[in-house]
Amino acid sequence: MNDNKDIHQYDDIINLPHHQSATRPHMSNYDRAAQFSPFAALTGHEAAIKETARQTDEKLMLSDEAIAELNEKLNLIAEAIGTQQRVRITYFVPDNKKAGGAYITCSGCVKKFDEYEHTVIMEDKTVIPIEQISDIDGEMFGEMY
Repeated sequence: MNDNKDIHQYDDIINLPHHQSATRPHMSNYDRAAQFSPFAALTGHEAAIKETARQTDEKLMLSDEAIAELNEKLNLIAEAIGTQQRVRITYFVPDNKKAGGAYITCSGCVKKFDEYEHTVIMEDKTVIPIEQISDIDGEMFGEMY
């Protein structure tokens, strides 16, 4: 007998419409689901792990002979500015966040040398610090080396 009473206990409210607040807007299903999304207790931890794992190259120290060769090639380039001689310059870009950096190769024509800033400026506006250059190559050097 007690079971029958339990079955009909909510008959008076079972068919009532779902309550909606007059003062609060209805929450979208997306926002409702967001309440239960995982919580990142260690904010930035994953980014720190990726940064630590990111590889950088060590800057190579050039010999005196290699530096002399680069200076000679830079002088030839300076004399040839305006003749549309294409060159490939490999240079080191230090990493802002950790020791080391990356070697980048830029191909194109040199637009000018900025002697005050000690940079090479390419036609595509790439600015290359002269002290970071590790290699220069191009057809204009022919069988020079």
